[in-house]
Amino acid sequence: MNRREFITMLGGAAAAWPLAARAQQPMLPVIGLLHPGSADSYADVLAAMRKGLSESGYVEGQNVAIEYRWAEDRYERLPALAADLISRQVTVVAAITTPAVLAAKAATTTIPIVFTTISDPVQIGLVAGLSRPGGNLTGITSQNVEIGPKLLELVHELVPTATDIALLVNPINPNTDTLSRNLQTAARTLGLQLHSLDASTERDVDMAFAALVKLRAGGLVIGGDVFFRSRTEQLASLALHHVVPSIFQDRAFAAAGGLMSYGGNLKDSYRLAGVYTGRILKGEKPADLPIQQSTKVELVINLKTAKALGLTIPISLLGRADEVIE
Repeated sequence: MNRREFITMLGGAAAAWPLAARAQQPMLPVIGLLHPGSADSYADVLAAMRKGLSESGYVEGQNVAIEYRWAEDRYERLPALAADLISRQVTVVAAITTPAVLAAKAATTTIPIVFTTISDPVQIGLVAGLSRPGGNLTGITSQNVEIGPKLLELVHELVPTATDIALLVNPINPNTDTLSRNLQTAARTLGLQLHSLDASTERDVDMAFAALVKLRAGGLVIGGDVFFRSRTEQLASLALHHVVPSIFQDRAFAAAGGLMSYGGNLKDSYRLAGVYTGRILKGEKPADLPIQQSTKVELVINLKTAKALGLTIPISLLGRADEVIE
């Protein structure tokens, strides 16, 4: 063998070594993340989910991969996105929010699913029971739908002379019917007239606020929804412009200039979902993992917005606040 042949052979062998090494490396498990919102709107809470994964020993890009599917606030896209993840045979699906988990549940009965929901997962048919879910689903609930009437009570406490209150909901959200019924019952108990307004597009939001003005509503409760969470700044600005005391379930609303927020801690729910996803990656079965309830519920009040609205927050209400934004 001459010198040139030897060098050529040596070079070919060296080039093949990385390929052989890569071929021997095990494939990373893959999490299929299904979400009705957008990456930009949920970057903060996704960080919390990654934290939960790390608590279970998994770091994205090191020992686990994540396939993201975002519906960009278009719920009708979720079934196709779920089907795509299932066709790729992901190891586990992380279905975030009720619309996403309903789409994932319809797409597979075998691949494990970890969900977050603001509803009672038994009541909406996701699992057979809280302690032993059965099937291929388990997850986290904040039950914000169940505590929805508390938002109405807080608005009433702040503006006790207001008799007409508006409720802004997304009609295509599967939680809307339950939330609306719960709040109508609470409104009757408090002697209030509750006016339901629908919005699922930008134009709908503007029309809803125009209707709210005509109704002369003295307060506004915004139902928990991904579409609304993506527009907290717009909703806070419109509520301030129309001088309507408003409350939403997500702290992001108060941070964006909304008057108040009250609800489960979203970051806590996502972190717990990350922990459960990691446990399933380690081999635990969803059927054996009890549904967890995120117990962190927080009241946030924006004093700057209250001042702009000409409101004085009662000391009793300020004393119960978990956070006051000044």
